[in-house]
Amino acid sequence: MDRPMISLLLCLVMMSHAMGGQMLYRTIDARGHVFFTDDPSRGGELVELQPISVVPALPPSPALTRAAPGRNVDGIPSPAYEAFAIASPGNETTLPTGAAGDVQVRFELRPALREGHRLRLLLDGKVARPASREPVIELTNLARGEHRLRAELLDGRGQVLRRTSAVTLHVHRASVNLPKNPR
Repeated sequence: MDRPMISLLLCLVMMSHAMGGQMLYRTIDARGHVFFTDDPSRGGELVELQPISVVPALPPSPALTRAAPGRNVDGIPSPAYEAFAIASPGNETTLPTGAAGDVQVRFELRPALREGHRLRLLLDGKVARPASREPVIELTNLARGEHRLRAELLDGRGQVLRRTSAVTLHVHRASVNLPKNPR
């Protein structure tokens, strides 16, 4: 058996042990190969496993738009997407001066994007990038001030299926009108 297969087998055995409360035994054959089993008759040594840590899931993003099944936020019939939102940046995010007006916009979409569907990002009501299947869109060199981001989910014909809630973004930029050192 090769190492990846042994690792996979070990993981499966450990998971079944943790779930079923069974004992796990380690044996070594004449060639030096290590085997893990739940059968104590093979004469292996008992392996003590630490309990598996469980971390609770984060609550859903407050910016998620939820709609009744088969309807989008505007009440127009659409395929069943449970969630469609701008995951980051969050609403009322401020880009500091050092960011130079650059930001990555990430979408949250459940279930995954269907075949033929695309995502389009609007910046201040205008298309910021052509529609694509990418879940992350990079915006660069945004002007100083307040901007509104909104995303649209498009079908194969380019018709809008869903729209996200608007996200407000504040951009700080250095100004040539401010001296470097006011003193």
